[in-house]
Amino acid sequence: MLSEPSAANKVADYEADTSFLGEWGRFQQRVFFLLCLSVIPNGLTGLSIVFWADTPAHRCMLPAHLNLSAAWRNSSIPLEEDASRGGDLVPSKCFRYKLEHLLNYSETGLLPGVDVNLSNVPKEGCLDGWEFDHSVYTSTIVTEWNLVCDDSWKTPLTSSIFFCGVLTGSSISGQLSDRFGRKIALFGTLALQGVSRFIQIFSPNWTVFCVLYFIVGMGQISSYMVAFVLGVEILSFRARTIFSTAGTNLFFCLGYMLLPLLAFYVRDWRTLILVLTLPSCLCLPLWWFIPESPRWLLSQGRIEEAEAIIRNAAEMNNIEPPAVIFCPLQVKISKRVELIWNTLVIGYFALSLNTSNLHGNVYFNCFLSALVEIPAYVLSWAMFHWCSRRMSVFASLSSGGLFLLIIQLVPAHLVFLSITFEMMGKFAVTTAFSVAYAYTAELYPTVLRNTAFGACSMASRIGSIIAPFFIYLRTYYIYLPYILMGSLTTVAGLLSLLLPESFGMPLPETISHMQQFPGSMHPLFKYKETNSNEENIEVFII
Repeated sequence: MLSEPSAANKVADYEADTSFLGEWGRFQQRVFFLLCLSVIPNGLTGLSIVFWADTPAHRCMLPAHLNLSAAWRNSSIPLEEDASRGGDLVPSKCFRYKLEHLLNYSETGLLPGVDVNLSNVPKEGCLDGWEFDHSVYTSTIVTEWNLVCDDSWKTPLTSSIFFCGVLTGSSISGQLSDRFGRKIALFGTLALQGVSRFIQIFSPNWTVFCVLYFIVGMGQISSYMVAFVLGVEILSFRARTIFSTAGTNLFFCLGYMLLPLLAFYVRDWRTLILVLTLPSCLCLPLWWFIPESPRWLLSQGRIEEAEAIIRNAAEMNNIEPPAVIFCPLQVKISKRVELIWNTLVIGYFALSLNTSNLHGNVYFNCFLSALVEIPAYVLSWAMFHWCSRRMSVFASLSSGGLFLLIIQLVPAHLVFLSITFEMMGKFAVTTAFSVAYAYTAELYPTVLRNTAFGACSMASRIGSIIAPFFIYLRTYYIYLPYILMGSLTTVAGLLSLLLPESFGMPLPETISHMQQFPGSMHPLFKYKETNSNEENIEVFII
């Protein structure tokens, strides 16, 4: 089994041996705020697709040299029912009347709707391309590569490809972080994110853009996860609680709120991506100010390096450290882990991506979507500080599902009431998301925390991959996305009651401190001997 000579006292040892540092000295403050700053680029870029991949109003283009009368030029586009507008008749975005017939009618002096019944005129596709409305955007990837009509599926697929990168990054970064260290993984993924996004600016076509966007997704989730775990492992209990619930999330929200402001002034998609790339590059010099995780160093047997970091922290806090800080018995052996984690991120990303479809100004709607996250993160901190973990997740997810299900009952003319319920749903789902992140960090030991955290995040990205297509369903029935999201979120809330409770318990250092499911004899980890003298560790997570 595990080589842990003092397993019974592991959890208390690290907390007790570093307690002389205090709760909130200069060292803790620096780590807290610098790690939070490294999260701002994620908020800026994570949902930027709302702007640079938005689809402006468009119609079939007519050749400029076409000799059509003004009446026939204005009537060249047929009217169609728009399901997203309650069946109202709107000009077609993908068809026009056949030009040869329009030319014939125009030359003979016939008038549309008077001499000619337009319903009898044959139609054709947009053979000469599209005219896009440039009143909101100078350009987007949709206008650049004509991602409309038969190619409209490419827009939600672009988001899904990004989240496929997020899924891959969740898997790889956890293993790299547990093997090579939190600090190397953090700054390596920050660099990967910045470089790939910069190259993305020069994409010659949609395919190249998506390949680079996949890499951006890998780097973005990796840097966020590693920064989160690094802060959880370095900070003491009270600072750790604030950091894991309100701290990182509020700084993410700060970046999210800055996004519509930057997008409002930068309307060209290439320039916007360039501007959003700069914060990732500005975070790289933080390498010289953010330390490695002492907990991780101890798990690797690198006791001297861990002590050096703690002694430096003591010096920053003007505290005299003891002669011996860590005992060699605190070395632990890493094991392989396979995790299964079901959570609901469809609600968060689908609601965030839906801001461009809401009534009103797209920039204000995006800002409002970011703004509601601030009280959500404050509430998540309060719930995490005083309430049961299981009940916190259950209450927030269940209420979020209820708000989303109510939207279909709101009369169509009460648009602002619908938006209010949607923002309340976003508030509740964001609260649950924040609690779930911190909750997960409490369940797993130091030797496996980043791998476990990465695998849990990886499993959740299946939801984020399909989230863009949830929004796409509104073209068939405007309330269908809310019905599906509300139902899934409510079910996830009920399933959360089956998770183990970690409220009031110390951060686990070893696998032996993993908890059991309520009413079950199965621990979260189960050991299985193999012929290679290794141990397989299976994880049971709802």
